[in-house]
Amino acid sequence: MEFRSDQARRRYADLVASAARAVVCLDFDGTLAPIVDDPKQAHIHPGAAKVLVRLAEHVAAIAVVTGRPVRQAVALGDLDEIGASVATAGRDFFVLGQYGNERWSARDRRVLSPRPPRGLASLISELPELLRREGLADAHIETKGLAVAVHTRRLDDPDEAQKRLTPVLERAAARYGLVTEPGRMVVEVRASGMDKGNAVRTLQREVHADALVFIGDDLGDVEAFEAIGQMRRGGMVGFLVCSGSDEQRALVDRSDLVVDGPDGVLHFLDHLTDDIAAAS
Repeated sequence: MEFRSDQARRRYADLVASAARAVVCLDFDGTLAPIVDDPKQAHIHPGAAKVLVRLAEHVAAIAVVTGRPVRQAVALGDLDEIGASVATAGRDFFVLGQYGNERWSARDRRVLSPRPPRGLASLISELPELLRREGLADAHIETKGLAVAVHTRRLDDPDEAQKRLTPVLERAAARYGLVTEPGRMVVEVRASGMDKGNAVRTLQREVHADALVFIGDDLGDVEAFEAIGQMRRGGMVGFLVCSGSDEQRALVDRSDLVVDGPDGVLHFLDHLTDDIAAAS
């Protein structure tokens, strides 16, 4: 592994030493699952289950922290089966969906979710006409229960379409007191007040973790990176990994390590497990 600095190398050593009290957090799309044109076909990497179950034997908990609805992430990743294996080993396994607004754990296997935000249904009903007026009628609308996402990946020029789409959705969201979250050829509209930074802070307090790892790939992961950065300035062990791509570079400079997509993520987790086992 090529750490981005000597400080990153020291942070990794601290993580290995603190593994029994560590929580490993991972995004789903672009991290555990490859990015695909149809978000409903974004199945988890075929090697992920074995790697995660093996890692779970050495850490306090594993959490998938995603913008997807919990039920969708659990289904696409077979996370209920992975969670059952992790729980058998006496460890915790969480899925925090919709940026932490939804929650599922392998121990109780129930989805906890709030009501959809006020104004979201009205915005969703407006979207087809709004997109048609902007010449983006073929953009893919994905309703997510507590949010709605508009994907431009299928369009002829997805980057340019996203640039045109973003201010349009920002204005529409503001009318209903909602916020936007841009990503890799997608813009999501959701309620304010919850992001992945808040999600990992809550998880750290609940598990009483002394160390946190976060692995992500996109703008929605920035708040989690910043939260862990703040916590490690307060003395907590934190290690940040970017699942790199040519589409998004926002996390690179914030990372201790950059890996090559989901394949690289699993290679890192295998390496981490080996190092923890050797140090035990």
